[in-house]
Amino acid sequence: MTALSNTPGALLKLIRDGTATTRAELVDLTGLARSTVSQRVDSLLAGQLLVEAGEAPSSGGRPPTLLEFNRDAGVVLVADLGATHSRLAVSNLMAEPLATVAGDIPISEGPQRVLDWVEQQWGGLLTQTGKLEQDVKGIGVGVPGPVEFATGRAVLPPIMPGWDGFDVKTRLADRYAVPVLVDNDVNIMALGEWWAAPHSVDDLLYIKIGTGIGSGLILGGQLHRGADGAAGDIGHIQAGDPTVICRCGNPGCLEASSGGGALARMLAAKGYDTRVTRDVVALVRGGNTDAIQAVREAGRLIGSVLATIVNVLNPSEIVIGGDLAATGAELLARIREVVYRRSTALSTRKLSIRPSALGDDAGITGAAAMAIEEALSPSAINELARERT
Repeated sequence: MTALSNTPGALLKLIRDGTATTRAELVDLTGLARSTVSQRVDSLLAGQLLVEAGEAPSSGGRPPTLLEFNRDAGVVLVADLGATHSRLAVSNLMAEPLATVAGDIPISEGPQRVLDWVEQQWGGLLTQTGKLEQDVKGIGVGVPGPVEFATGRAVLPPIMPGWDGFDVKTRLADRYAVPVLVDNDVNIMALGEWWAAPHSVDDLLYIKIGTGIGSGLILGGQLHRGADGAAGDIGHIQAGDPTVICRCGNPGCLEASSGGGALARMLAAKGYDTRVTRDVVALVRGGNTDAIQAVREAGRLIGSVLATIVNVLNPSEIVIGGDLAATGAELLARIREVVYRRSTALSTRKLSIRPSALGDDAGITGAAAMAIEEALSPSAINELARERT
């Protein structure tokens, strides 16, 4: 047993995970003395991180008291920032949004302007939920570009002028005095889908198909960011038309042929009023044959790339999200067809390919989960216990 496993933070984690529900179970799991467990549980009750929730069935003698994590012991502030459209929320400590707001603000306006807007919106949401800044335990932010996770700085983001190297973490931590975590938007969406999954999934691949194409990887129950935070950038795998030059400067990228922006340009060249991905979706829903054919071809190319990834990583779930996912079966059926045909039988034996369960809430759920895990980590809880002592 490690020293950390004896601490209040470790006991809280056992209760949050549902591994233990009573003091007796904590004693059995940790090997600690009953008096030690009672002392540490009492400190968590005093800090309002735990509540007593009635009595468990008795096996003889006095019924044990049930212990439950208090999801209302604080809130987290979250922001899912997109290229032009963002969603913000105040969430409880189970990543459940208490209030949300969406707004159109171009990320290209730069960090000062965008973060000023974010803080203003968070203030309104706190007022709406009856919460104070003192109730905030952590902050999670997703941005539409590569991020050095340890520092919270965007690194050479192609659609975020002015953000390269900007210290988002320090800017927000100085304002709110809580832990701040910043990650790529697709990573937080993957984390949100994994967090909300009703069953245990250790290996999940989340694909966002919007203006561009990206993916987030949950491997072995952990978000996989790669050595430099660039893992999952499947939009720049060479799989599309080799005569089309991508915004990254290379020819034949998947995103340049199959992203929502590429499809909008393709249809615009045929005379349709398609400027963004949602215009393409509207045409598909209206039964337009050119748009349907374009989306089906995009699904075929995306499926061919995913088949390779399935053979390499063997995920148990692939989740399809982003604006283009709203075309439904026109996209999803073609992706499924190609993945199951071109991947090995063993790698697809238990594979599920499904649309996003959270939709637009995937990002704010993942950002909340990311902030919660940091704010309620055993080391953070132990530090709070030491401060109270």
